[in-house]
Amino acid sequence: MRIVLLLLTNIDKIIICGKIKPQIINIINMKTSTFGDILKNLRIKAGLSLREVCKLTGYDPSNWSKVERGKMFPPSDTKVLFKWTKILGLKKEKDIENFIDQAVITQGMIPNDVLSDKDIVDHLPAFFRTLRNKKPTKEEIERMIEIIKKF
Repeated sequence: MRIVLLLLTNIDKIIICGKIKPQIINIINMKTSTFGDILKNLRIKAGLSLREVCKLTGYDPSNWSKVERGKMFPPSDTKVLFKWTKILGLKKEKDIENFIDQAVITQGMIPNDVLSDKDIVDHLPAFFRTLRNKKPTKEEIERMIEIIKKF
């Protein structure tokens, strides 16, 4: 259920079948700032300067700064993001998954584990209609409830 709830709180009006709607750049900037704020707060909490964290991660300091300021999307490579979680001191599996999901969602994409479930993918259009306050059919609602119960 965690993944579905995460999507409910983060993808409204940003993602349409895994692609970013071009007319909502301001919303994207808001979302990248949110991830950037998370990233910066984790770095500071870990007691690392920007240069120190970049030395440990092998990431360009200029680009890291842009990600923190919401001027650039985070990397899409989950291996890179996983490395970041370790360096930033995230230990709980839930925290690591949330960090990676936030980075992926910031890019206007749907996390791979969600896309790999055919049941979920088949019902994403009804899910998006629900987010837009457009009433899904009774059958769609019942099926979405079944999918959510799986998690």
